Amino acid sequence: MLADGFEDVEAITPVDYLKRAGIDVTIASISQALEVTSRWGGIKMLTDITLTELLSNKEQTKFDAVILPGGMPGASNLAASPEVSALLKEMSSAGKLICAICASPAIILSPLKLLTGKSFTCYPGMEEKVTDGNWTEDRVVVDGNIITSRGAGTAGEFAVAIIGKLLDEAAAKKIAEVVLL
Repeated sequence: MLADGFEDVEAITPVDYLKRAGIDVTIASISQALEVTSRWGGIKMLTDITLTELLSNKEQTKFDAVILPGGMPGASNLAASPEVSALLKEMSSAGKLICAICASPAIILSPLKLLTGKSFTCYPGMEEKVTDGNWTEDRVVVDGNIITSRGAGTAGEFAVAIIGKLLDEAAAKKIAEVVLL
């Protein structure tokens, strides 16, 4: 899921690693445009579909996971979208994987009560915004269907954890070795 202002590495690394593992990845824009712009590098990224199209076609039911990069204002833009909130609640109810990195656990997941009773991590200092989860300093935290990570420097580990849950630990280890993580 991408919104203007997304953190470059936190979006691109999971897409790259998941594709290397043979996982089908669909990149959705929350705006009506397919092109979104990153926070730091000003990278223009072309998405596969808009969230509106995805939801209108009930395409979201085929997905096993959703990934929410951080970066500001990207995380705030995702959090402000009623469609993103509805999709995340639906995915959570179905027990599907919800993956958030950097500011996204605090800015997106916590207000939706998706961290209630869960262990999580996020960008340092953002944990102060969370009142319903159990923060840890770990670089990546997997708690049931929620995977969280700290920031751009942990994006590779985050992606490998997602692969481990979607496929298996052997596939995750193989990708970590291939990219020299």
